[in-house]
Amino acid sequence: MPGTSRPTPTPALEDPMTVVLAVVCSDGVVIGADSQITESDRGLSFPARKLHPLGSCAAWGGSGARGVLNDLRPLLEDSATAILEAPDIGDELQERVLPVFKKHYENYIPDVPGEDGGGGVSAYLLAAGYSQGAPWIVEINPNGLIGRYEDVGFHAIGSGAPMAQQAGALLSHFRMTTRTVEYGVVGVLRVLEALDRTSPSVGGPFNVACIREEGADHLDEKEIAKALKGVQRWCDLEQEALDRLFD
Repeated sequence: MPGTSRPTPTPALEDPMTVVLAVVCSDGVVIGADSQITESDRGLSFPARKLHPLGSCAAWGGSGARGVLNDLRPLLEDSATAILEAPDIGDELQERVLPVFKKHYENYIPDVPGEDGGGGVSAYLLAAGYSQGAPWIVEINPNGLIGRYEDVGFHAIGSGAPMAQQAGALLSHFRMTTRTVEYGVVGVLRVLEALDRTSPSVGGPFNVACIREEGADHLDEKEIAKALKGVQRWCDLEQEALDRLFD
């Protein structure tokens, strides 16, 4: 499908294992992200929010150069209404995002004296929401190409995306697209928690938003903790079923 082929971008100034993922549910869409930032050239690692509101019925997250993503935040906040009311949300996002990408590409200095491996300015954006009577998932990649994934039902960006896509495939038999956003929340958190355990550069706290037609609900710490208990119960029930498999 259009937008699914990815270029090989220059290294980003952000974390090498960030992940933002979204899943379509029967009554909406859920989008989540980790919060671990790693600046490899400076040897720094710290938590930061990667998931941001996009109007009342959508949210977005980014992977890549933090300077690019920081410029996108106020722009998307100010233009959220126009984006959500546009006939084609992908086209509208692309129109808003491309000038920011181009500005950074044009002003990027690749070779800085005395510094090696300073990174680059590539960035991915993943947005998800509910508008015009249906859920949607849109990606804008570093080349400015649009990817639509609501028909697929799952998508992820970031260097952790391949592992997230694999985890999503392993969970596909649970048919998340036929279940409510409550199931989507535990599904997204289960993938994020698995990446947290297997990848030292992916870490919490996790940011999650469940989005229905009536609006987006950005989960707070208590709600995330409750949902993580649901993830544990899911795992326990699976273990019970497996223990009885050959009874």
